[in-house]
Amino acid sequence: MATRTIQYETVVETVERLCIESCYELPDDVLKALKSAADRETDERAKKILGQLIENASLAQQERIPLCQDTGLTVVFVEQGADVTISVPDDDPKLCITDAINEGVAKGYENGLLRKSIVAEPLNERTNTKTNTPAVIHYSIVPGDKLKITVMAKGGGCENKSRFKMFNPTDTKQTVSNWIIDVVRQAGANACPPFIIGVGLGGNFETACLISKKALLRNIDDHNPVQFYAEMETELLEKINDLNVGPQGFGGNTTALAVKIETAPCHIASLPVAVNIECHSHRHKSQIL
Repeated sequence: MATRTIQYETVVETVERLCIESCYELPDDVLKALKSAADRETDERAKKILGQLIENASLAQQERIPLCQDTGLTVVFVEQGADVTISVPDDDPKLCITDAINEGVAKGYENGLLRKSIVAEPLNERTNTKTNTPAVIHYSIVPGDKLKITVMAKGGGCENKSRFKMFNPTDTKQTVSNWIIDVVRQAGANACPPFIIGVGLGGNFETACLISKKALLRNIDDHNPVQFYAEMETELLEKINDLNVGPQGFGGNTTALAVKIETAPCHIASLPVAVNIECHSHRHKSQIL
C-alpha cells in the first residue's frame, strides 16, 4: 500500500479544534447518562444538582464557554496508521507530530480562552508554561493509512484522587473490588462526582495506569466483552452508588455514572490494579484524519 501523507498544519488545526470543542461540549453519551441518572435519582437534592449539571452542559455548548474552570491537563491518544507519514514544513525539517500536537494544544487553549494549568517542573519553582503544554501524549502504531487523534482534558481534582496498587496474585476479585470501592469512597466530593471510573487490571506498573485512563474513553453504555469483567463492572457500579456520596458529595444514589474495566496480560507474580477517576465533566473528543 502506498504511504499517505498528512500535513503538519492539519494536525495542528485538528488538535486546536479538539481542545476547544472538548472543553465546551459534553459528549452525548455522558449527557444522556446524566439525564438518565436524574430520572432515577430518589434524593431530591441530588436530583436538583444533576439538573444543574445538565443545565451547565447546555449553557457551555450554547454560549461557547468551558464546562468547568479547570480546563485540564491535555492528554492525547494517537493511533497512527503504519502507512501514514506527517509532512513537516520545509523551513523546519526537525519538527515532528509531537511538535504539531503541542502547537495545537497551545493554540487551542489560547484561542478557546481556556485556563492554562501546566507548570514546567513539579517541586521547586512550579512556573506556569502559559500554554498548557507539554501535553501528555500516548502513541500507538496500528495497521492502515488513518490517523486518529483523541484529546482528553483531564481535571486536576479527579486525577489527584486516582490510585494504583500492586496486589498479590492470590488476591481475589472481592479483595480487588473492595479496594476500588474504597478508592472512590475516599475521593468523595473532592473529585466532583458523579464519576466515570476507569479500572486497569494487569499489565505492569505503568500499563495498568495507562489502560485505566484508556478505559474512560469507552462509550458509557458499553460493557467489557468478557462476561466476568462485564459483571464486575455492573457490580462495582451498584456498590459505588450505594456509598451515598452522590452528586457533588451531597448524598444520593448517583455517585458514579459508569465503571469501565480494561485488562492486560501480567507476570505470574503480579496483579497490578489502577483506578483512574473522572469527574462528571468528562471532556474528550476524537477525529480520524
